[in-house]
Order: sequence, then structure tokens, then C-alpha cells
Amino acid sequence: MNLITSLCGVVVGLSLGLTGGGGAIFAVPLLVYVLGIDAREAVGVSLATVGVTALVGCVQRARLGAVEFRTGSLFALAGILTAPLGAWLGTYVPEGLLLALFAGVMLVVALRMWRTAAIPAERLPGPAGDESGPTCRRDPQGVLHLTSRCALLLASVGMITGVLTGLFGVGGGFIIVPALVLFSGMGMQRAVGTSLLVIMLVSFSGVISLIVSERIIPWSVVWEFSLGSLVGLVIGNRFAVRLGGARLQRVFAIVIVFVAAFVIVRNLAF
Repeated sequence: MNLITSLCGVVVGLSLGLTGGGGAIFAVPLLVYVLGIDAREAVGVSLATVGVTALVGCVQRARLGAVEFRTGSLFALAGILTAPLGAWLGTYVPEGLLLALFAGVMLVVALRMWRTAAIPAERLPGPAGDESGPTCRRDPQGVLHLTSRCALLLASVGMITGVLTGLFGVGGGFIIVPALVLFSGMGMQRAVGTSLLVIMLVSFSGVISLIVSERIIPWSVVWEFSLGSLVGLVIGNRFAVRLGGARLQRVFAIVIVFVAAFVIVRNLAF
């Protein structure tokens, strides 16, 4: 077993467990610049690792009743339809441009995490019974009224997530979580759990599309990376209970900016 590969996976799982989303954004840079894997192969490893880690996290949260399966299934179906498109686009994008675009996505993630951390908890849409979602509404029992307008909005975000998943190998939690909270009035804990369901399904569909298109996926790296990621997820979940979420999100936002800057400099230098 390659210890360095597993340690890199720990970083991904740890960040997922601590922040509830955005952690997979570290996977591709670690695979490319630390482990020396080709960028396109790194996307496949990232997809498989994120899918396995999200599966474990989803099961844990489902046991606590923190997964909204109907809403998550809508998101996932839309993402599954567009993930192959992202994977197909990835075959035509030069590696340097792919990494540069990925750095841009990282900066967007960092900005989203920083802004979310700055929003007081009382201003976020609450859990069951809160009807503050501008498009999707809930009844007093917290059941989502899935109108055609609401379904279209959630499906649109799911489609965007699918393209990003197939193209860059990211789970899309940085899009899904705020979308569920802001658009559907879902509580933060349920949004994170539901996001893991979506990430799992869309990531696995992305892996299948890569296999069908005969893209190379180094499975030995996948298993070692996934093992480390699962260990990191367990550690991150435990520490997340003790540490302040807003402070953690700001720290990770800063780290993501530095990683994105490193990717940009490396692409300009070579």
C-alpha cells in the first residue's frame, strides 16, 4: 500500500467531514501534483473516491433521518443525465486548460464558503416548517411541495452539478448544499445529508460513463485513495462536532485559494 496516496485521501475525507462540502475540490490537485497522476486519470480517481466516501457518509446520516430522499433523487437524476456530457467534454479539453478551469472552480468554491460562513445562522432558511425558500415551499410538517417550478429549479442546479462532476471529478457539494438551503428551505444538517446522496449517485454515474468511454482509471490508486478518504471522513465528523463551522469554512476557503493559485502558477510556468 502506498502510504502517501492514502494520506492524500485523508486530506480529502477530513475536509469533507469537517465542512460538509467542498472537500473533494482538493482531490485532483493532490493526485496531479503530489502523486504525479495524469489530469484525466485523476478525474476518474476523484470521482470514484468521492462516490465511495459520500456513500458511507450518506448511510451514516440516513440513520439519523438527515437525508431527504425524494429531493435528493430529483437532484441526482438531473446530474446523472449531464455527468456523461462533462466526461465527454473532458476528452476534448487540453490538460493545461482543464487544470486552469479547475482552478477557477476552486476560486468560486472558496468565495462561496467564505460568504456562507459570514451569514448568521438565523438568516439561513430553517428546517421543517420554514417556508423561506423563494421558489420551493414546505408545509408545517416540513414536507416539500414539489411544484413544477420548484422541480425545474432543483433539476437545473442538478444538471449543472452533473456537468462539473463529469468534467472535473468534484462531488458538487459546494453547489448542492447552498441550493438546498436557499431554494428549498431545507435545514443545514439535512442539506448536507441529502447532498451526500446526490454526490454518491452522480459520482458513480460519472465513473460508469468513463468506463464506457474506455477512459483509464488506475483502480489501485482508487482503493488506496478511498481508504484514506474514509479514515479522514470519520476523523472529520468527530472534530466537526467540537469546532465552529464558520471558522472552519473560512480556513478551508483560504487554503483553497492558495491551492488554486498554485495550480495557476504551475500552468503558467510550464
